[in-house]
Amino acid sequence: MQIINLSKHFGDNKAVNNISLNINKPQMIGIIGRSGAGKSTMLRIINRLTDATSGKIIVKDENILDFKKNKKRAWQKNCAMIFQQFNLIPRLDVLTNVILGTLNEQSFFKSSLKLFTKEERTEALINLDKLGMAETALQRAETLSGGQQQRVAICRALMQNPSMILADEPIASLDPYNARLVMESLQKIHKEKNITVICNLHTLDTAKKYCDRIIGMKTGNIVFDDQPELLKDETARDIYGAEAEEAFEAAITSTSLGDNQERLIGNKKGEGLD
Repeated sequence: MQIINLSKHFGDNKAVNNISLNINKPQMIGIIGRSGAGKSTMLRIINRLTDATSGKIIVKDENILDFKKNKKRAWQKNCAMIFQQFNLIPRLDVLTNVILGTLNEQSFFKSSLKLFTKEERTEALINLDKLGMAETALQRAETLSGGQQQRVAICRALMQNPSMILADEPIASLDPYNARLVMESLQKIHKEKNITVICNLHTLDTAKKYCDRIIGMKTGNIVFDDQPELLKDETARDIYGAEAEEAFEAAITSTSLGDNQERLIGNKKGEGLD
């Protein structure tokens, strides 16, 4: 994918300001930056949930920003989106929520009556099993924890058989333990399916730990684009501005809490309490 001079303006506000970047191979990419940096807007443009003011996004020699109707829907299927809010249907069971990832291929009548094929149910269960969620298949989505719901949302995205996954702050509302499970799931998908996963992330430690490329955004501009180990503290502080100290503190707290939970789980297993 090649992004060329991409911009999105809301009145005088330049949410995305003439950015360009290339993705030449499958990567796990973390986009970091303070609130309002343009991270979510860029993902929404890529997924065609919002229109760009100007620029191009070239995939296989076509500008996806020109896609309309069926071609646009086909692109959105190929470029699955995961949101912070999970967007599951609370009263429906987990299996149905996952299969609804193929909604654009099914009639409303078939979906409303849960007239799914054996193949669809099998694929959904396989995806749930990969993310450690198979045992929840018949539970209502509203009975799950936030971390579990996000993993179900990832399974739903996998039902689209996408060539790319976009995740907009997928762990923002999760505790450190569940955040780790979600990020490990996304990383596993990237490696096993050899597809690009682009995540908007808030904490620095998460981006550095799970991503092989980090893009830093500030006021709609890309100010860093390189390997995680090349992101220096001073650059990160410039990216986050007034939120820098909060971001660094969140990184320290997340690591500490995650380690404590890992220790607790290990202790319980040692005591035979798992």
